[in-house]
Amino acid sequence: MTRWIRRGLWALLGALLLLVLAVGAYLQQATPRTDGELTLPGLHAPVRIGRDAHGVPTIRAQNIEDLMFGLGVAHAQDRLWQLETHRRIGAGRLAEAFGPGAVDNDRFLRVLGVRRTAAAQWQWLRSTGRTESLALLDAYARGVNAAVRTLAARPPEMLILGLRPEDWTPVDSLAWAIMMAWDLGANWNAEMQRLRLALRLGGDDAVARVNELMPPYPGEAPRVTVDYAARLRALRLDGRLAGVDAERWLAAAPPSGLDGIGSNNWVLAGSHTTTGRPLLANDPHLKLSAPALWYFARLEAPGFKVAGATMPGLPIVVLGQNEHIAWGFTNTGPDVQDLYLEQIDPADPTRYRTPDGWATFETRQEVIRVKGAPDVVQTVRVSRHGPLISDAGAADDVVDRDRPAYGIAMRWTALDTDADAVGVGLAFNRARSVAEFVAASRGWVAPMQSMVVADRDGSIGMVAPGRVPLRSPDHDLHGMVPAPGWEARYDWIGWVPVDETPREFDPPRGWIATANQRIVPDDYPHHLTSDWTLPWRQRRIEQVLGAKPKHSIDDLAALQADVKSLAAAPLLPRLAAARADHPLAAAAQRALAGFDGTMRADAGAPLIFWAWVRQLTAGVFADELGPLYERTLGTRPYRDALEGVLARDDAWWCDDKATSEAETCAMQADAAFERALDELRERHGDDVAAWRWANALTYRAEHRPFSRVRALAPLFELRAGIGGDTYTVNASRVNLRPDATTGEVFLNEHGPSMRALYDLGDPAQSRFVHSSGQSGLPWSTHYRDLVAHWAQGRYLPLWSDASPRRTLRLQPAR
Repeated sequence: MTRWIRRGLWALLGALLLLVLAVGAYLQQATPRTDGELTLPGLHAPVRIGRDAHGVPTIRAQNIEDLMFGLGVAHAQDRLWQLETHRRIGAGRLAEAFGPGAVDNDRFLRVLGVRRTAAAQWQWLRSTGRTESLALLDAYARGVNAAVRTLAARPPEMLILGLRPEDWTPVDSLAWAIMMAWDLGANWNAEMQRLRLALRLGGDDAVARVNELMPPYPGEAPRVTVDYAARLRALRLDGRLAGVDAERWLAAAPPSGLDGIGSNNWVLAGSHTTTGRPLLANDPHLKLSAPALWYFARLEAPGFKVAGATMPGLPIVVLGQNEHIAWGFTNTGPDVQDLYLEQIDPADPTRYRTPDGWATFETRQEVIRVKGAPDVVQTVRVSRHGPLISDAGAADDVVDRDRPAYGIAMRWTALDTDADAVGVGLAFNRARSVAEFVAASRGWVAPMQSMVVADRDGSIGMVAPGRVPLRSPDHDLHGMVPAPGWEARYDWIGWVPVDETPREFDPPRGWIATANQRIVPDDYPHHLTSDWTLPWRQRRIEQVLGAKPKHSIDDLAALQADVKSLAAAPLLPRLAAARADHPLAAAAQRALAGFDGTMRADAGAPLIFWAWVRQLTAGVFADELGPLYERTLGTRPYRDALEGVLARDDAWWCDDKATSEAETCAMQADAAFERALDELRERHGDDVAAWRWANALTYRAEHRPFSRVRALAPLFELRAGIGGDTYTVNASRVNLRPDATTGEVFLNEHGPSMRALYDLGDPAQSRFVHSSGQSGLPWSTHYRDLVAHWAQGRYLPLWSDASPRRTLRLQPAR
């Protein structure tokens, strides 16, 4: 018996040894070659890729086409799985990899028609002779595909899911550019929220109540609209549209835009810097992912030298610095998406009502392949306004046949086919002055961005280019809710003239800053949006920049790390006055003593404050909104609405409709304090002095798809405890809704996706950092080596004179 046990143990040990050897062999084969020499087809001349200590490549080529080929090689080597997910998202092909759970998402993207639009844009580039854009997109795709063919093993995600890489195409790049515009656009979501809230609240004052829940920008009055709640009731809408469950298709839509979170940029003239030359800062706030959305690179060819943030899938530096200028973006957030109710012919679902009578939908069939399940056939209908996105929902919740049937169509500027994002981006990369950059921006279509720029000659500026629709004076809904598609007065009538979009140059104050706030004066002649982001970050930036006459680049780094939340001030008196019959109440109020809204990671006061805000928001609004409260909380935290209710002591909102007692706002504040302390004790223990904001506000960079696989999540996703909040310059979106997978409260998945500081006088002082690492392979030292830098406010040099750690030489195949 002992002998057999020994044999079994030796066999087990041998099997483990073989497994270790197999894993070691796989890791070696799946790790790309980053030194030595590779001969690749598609090159015209040699290319050199030298990587520094953090894996950031400096790519040198003899012409720009080979340069973008080399960028494609670097992206494929370090981020192949990310490229694969980008391709599948843009094409609506996630279900092929992930199974039935991704079908709804694919349906929405197929109906939206992202890849079809990208293919049409590619044809437009060809028909209009945009030869350089065509050549660079093609060269980049050749580089990606050449690199993939050198890999001896697939990335672990592909291996686990049983996928093999397909050839990258220029259309895949254009589709990803459209998806980034989608991520930065949220107006359609605001329109649907107003529609749903109006249907939920009902009554003659429904529009006024919606305006209280979704208030106008501070200092503005609500835009006067027709009573759209009454109009919706007259159309006999009840939340179900054209045989579709509206709740489900809203959930199926990929995330787009988030209230209260955005991006920062600011630029200082030399008169306001310690160097006497301009300084520029930028930190775009996006969904955090593992690996990061951004990939840093330095690109050099004769007459072309630029460094900064590239995006796997695109052959340009999106944000960065060349030898003459530096630039940075924030999202402007204009209203470039309108939804239309299309009345469908009850006798013929292929027809819809127009101002000129019934017209036939453009119709096509999309086949969605599903891993482990039968194919799904999706019928797509397109009206004169655009695709019927309501067709992307479930088809089994049918309205009564006696009621008129409606669909919801989307008109969106990013679905226009006459766009050349790569050509404009390349012109930015080449610009030699602020004036040249602004001239190049005239061709920008979507998404509209507030772009700050500075040149080494001392000029600074801001321009917000993009295609923004003009609406008729008879448009009595102002793009705020879905409009009847059969009334011509709701159609777009043109565009804001390209030279009349917002802009500012060399202002006397010596600096320009944007943080998604309203960037136009009161007398600006065009309507851009009703949904500007709250101005708290902008006010803090202005406060700091105005505090002293000159700033250094280290001062700008400190501002990017700033966690003072001016948004806390209106609510702190209410919290200080809150009382609770709770054993921890006195200790909690002591912890709050002196708290001024500085959301330090190592403090307990921010945790108490936000736990109270979370409970108070629910106490004030959840009873009126019902199921809509939780469903909308992910995109709208209702902070501005809460401030308004408390400022007015609004008894209607503060009264809990589920009780017979008439609750006041003060009673709601007390009850919220009690509930918050209960929750904090359960999650963080009885010792209030040991509570820390960083223990709750966790940064999580989600890995697609393995963050949702409990056993694999620790290997693939990235986490760190951080400070700040939704409204601080160092933004950390505080999620009031518990995470669907883990149940965690305040889990932060949106924040500064990268930070960059540019010195126009001494580029050696320019610096950047992003939120993960350069590699997409979880065993690589460069998968997570930037997390600590990012979390602690440290940077890497943008330009590097150090010898590369590894150099790969690419030779053309003869």
